[in-house]
Amino acid sequence: MNNKTLQASRRTLLLGLGAAATLPLLQGCFPLVAGGVGAGAAMVADRRTSGAYVEDEGIEWRTSSALRDRLGDAVHINVTSFNRNVLLTGEAPSEAHRAEAERVAGGIANVKGIVNEIQVAGTSSLTSRGNDSLITSKVKARFVDSAQFSANHIKVVTEAGTVFLLGIVTRREADAATEVARRTDGVRKVVRVFEYITDQQARQLEGKKD
Repeated sequence: MNNKTLQASRRTLLLGLGAAATLPLLQGCFPLVAGGVGAGAAMVADRRTSGAYVEDEGIEWRTSSALRDRLGDAVHINVTSFNRNVLLTGEAPSEAHRAEAERVAGGIANVKGIVNEIQVAGTSSLTSRGNDSLITSKVKARFVDSAQFSANHIKVVTEAGTVFLLGIVTRREADAATEVARRTDGVRKVVRVFEYITDQQARQLEGKKD
């Protein structure tokens, strides 16, 4: 399979996953973790160690569960963990709720840091969340099309048209990904939540350690 065929296959997969992710939203049952690509993430490699990858899955689950127990339906909060750094997005009715969500996340075992991007606002609609899932799939597909870096190295989360980019990347990769995302239809703003490495470190990580 040549590079163009491989890129086309990956692009089709990403768009299909994004479209599938909107179905439960429209049916009134939405996932707590934003992005709509959880099923696809397990299929591809990134630069995290296998231990960090598994730990991130656990952190997301434990944090989401703790937030539900503590704040219930008063908030709509998405939890994304990447290399044990937690990104909180969504809406809360007050600054007190927003701060409490950060405190809850900070109390979860193995969390290294928190980026709190929760907005003090009314809960978003199912239509808005479905649109965010489609934006995420379009950004990922355009990453593949651009062929400037590996799309597998960058996680995309979208909330209210704002795209958050996470990953362990070089400055060149970060700049390229930001530009591609910024030019994607429907994207209002791009926020970088990257961990930066050198080109040499990137080459070393391609060997994938345990």
